[in-house]
Amino acid sequence: MTAPIRVLIVDDHPMVAEGIQSILESYDDIEVVGTLGDGQAAVEQAEALRPDVILMDLNMPRLGGLSATEILLERAPGARVLILSMHDSPEYISSALSHGAVGYVLKDVPTDEIKQAIDTVMRGERYLCTGAKGSLEPKTGDGREPLTGREQTILLQLAQGKSNKQVAQALEISVRTVETHRKNIKRKLGISSTAGLTRYALEHGVLQGTGVGF
Repeated sequence: MTAPIRVLIVDDHPMVAEGIQSILESYDDIEVVGTLGDGQAAVEQAEALRPDVILMDLNMPRLGGLSATEILLERAPGARVLILSMHDSPEYISSALSHGAVGYVLKDVPTDEIKQAIDTVMRGERYLCTGAKGSLEPKTGDGREPLTGREQTILLQLAQGKSNKQVAQALEISVRTVETHRKNIKRKLGISSTAGLTRYALEHGVLQGTGVGF
């Protein structure tokens, strides 16, 4: 008999987490190994819980879903992160995928679609719900280069008001590397000031999970 798929639910809304848990526990081939309220808890407990699939919300206290995904993929490389969010903007979806998530599902999908998404990523395929697929069409209007996952992480830190030195310490990289990334971010976005970077981060959902904005 095949072992059940081990699923970890990470969402700071208990009713949402419990609802998803009750849905998934109705399937014989799924075992919910835990429900956690923020990304930091997921990072701390992933090794012990050994999930195959992590259903990850984006906007959470302490540590948001994007940062948690990046850390989890280093600490639990066998786990597949499936973002479960109410946000359908292209910025959220492309950011999630660039940070290593293998799928994106909106919270208002039919309940059986969450199971379909889990099965799909377990086969090693990417899963995007219908509402998310259209958001990933290439942009043709502004001609901007997309930011890499690392650049988005640094933009988040800078937008929180951290200095180059503080960012370097937080990410364990050199100040010179931060400065290089900062220049590249400004060039790609066509923004010259730190205030402009902060405004861009707010407008494009980069500041999720930090207590700013949503």
